Amino acid sequence: MTSGTPPSGPSGEQRSSAGERDELDELRNRVRALESTERSPAARHHRFRSTGSFLLLLLASLLSLLAVVSVWADSIVRDTDRYVATVGPLASNPDVQKAITNRVTTAVLAQVDVDALVKELEQAAKQKGAPPKAAELLGDLKGPITSGLKSLVSDVVERVVAGKAFDTVWVNANRRAHSAIDKALTGESDSAVVVKNGQVAIDLGPIVAQVKDRLVSAGFKPAAKIPAVHTEFVVFASEDVGKIKWYLRVLEIIGSWLPLIVVLIAAAGVYLAVHRRRALIGVALGVFAAMLLLGITLSVLRSVYLDHLPAGASDAAAGAVYDSLVKFLRAGVRTVGAVALVTAIGAFLVGPTRVAVLTRTGCRKAIGALRDVSVSAGLPLGAVGRFVHRYKQWIGGVILVVAAVVLFTWDYPTVAVVVWTLVIVLIAFAIREFLDSGTPDTPSAATPSD
Repeated sequence: MTSGTPPSGPSGEQRSSAGERDELDELRNRVRALESTERSPAARHHRFRSTGSFLLLLLASLLSLLAVVSVWADSIVRDTDRYVATVGPLASNPDVQKAITNRVTTAVLAQVDVDALVKELEQAAKQKGAPPKAAELLGDLKGPITSGLKSLVSDVVERVVAGKAFDTVWVNANRRAHSAIDKALTGESDSAVVVKNGQVAIDLGPIVAQVKDRLVSAGFKPAAKIPAVHTEFVVFASEDVGKIKWYLRVLEIIGSWLPLIVVLIAAAGVYLAVHRRRALIGVALGVFAAMLLLGITLSVLRSVYLDHLPAGASDAAAGAVYDSLVKFLRAGVRTVGAVALVTAIGAFLVGPTRVAVLTRTGCRKAIGALRDVSVSAGLPLGAVGRFVHRYKQWIGGVILVVAAVVLFTWDYPTVAVVVWTLVIVLIAFAIREFLDSGTPDTPSAATPSD
């Protein structure tokens, strides 16, 4: 037999392997195409959600700043007790008392004719038969008489302003005048609170009347001729008071709704986010940053305001009035900032980071050890422990909801309210963990192992 030469070209097995490789490559390409087609809409959907969530959270952070200011403006205009609590302490402020004393003293002295007093003294001296030289000397007493009269009036005014009666007069006057604040902010006031020439001022006429009565009672009879005097104490002065009135009016109108709108926008942003816990941390830190910015702005505006006071105004008194008017605004800034910071920390601690896990594990172990010791000592958890274990998440949700309701319904909460609410929430969660027996309500039977 003669052996034949092998056929040229690939064998059938080789051709089959090559064909299979081609089919496999084609299948892989199709899978890649399908995967890219499926991923593209999902990726675009996530991008849209992330962008929309970011914009909503940013808007909520910015509006939170305006919301705090609007609540403050609304409270100053509508809440009489709040307004009185704002301006009432000014009655005992030394700088304000000094400014009012100077203002009233000047107004009273302007009504006393010192030249007429000197002439009366000269005539009295002549009638008493005083030597001509003594009568001439009385003509040179205008300066000393003016100085003594100023000292007398100033002492009387200081006693009136520093007395407890003045505190009552001041508070009652501001309480009666509060009804005119709304008109004062729109420039239509005709009562004790007026707005003119870029100034918000309070009429000190009743105080001048008290000083007049005190002077007459002290034996200074010329004071009886002092007519009714209407002098003003400037509470606020600015060339831009017209714009400020308009802004405050708008904020007063939206004050009761804007905080709720901010909360709804923030909730929508968190719900839309792909990573909701991170979004909650982000909006909480955004609100905290907004409060920090507002606090810095209030300090800067104080310096700007004092630098633009009218000539002759008391910087110390104006600063005291400014601090008093924004006292509750600053308190609101600190309160909202504290709530935002607590929210951010809480959202972080429920996350998967190492620090959060170690914190939760440490607290759980410590409370668990205390529970084990108590149970060993005879404390029966029984049905309560099983109930808490079964509805543990629901109980936690109720605790957080109650805390939120307390903060939202509390009239003008302070940082102390936030801190105590946080303490009570932590205690409630600790009690929940302590009561959790770790066993279900109805224990299941053990399944035999194969």
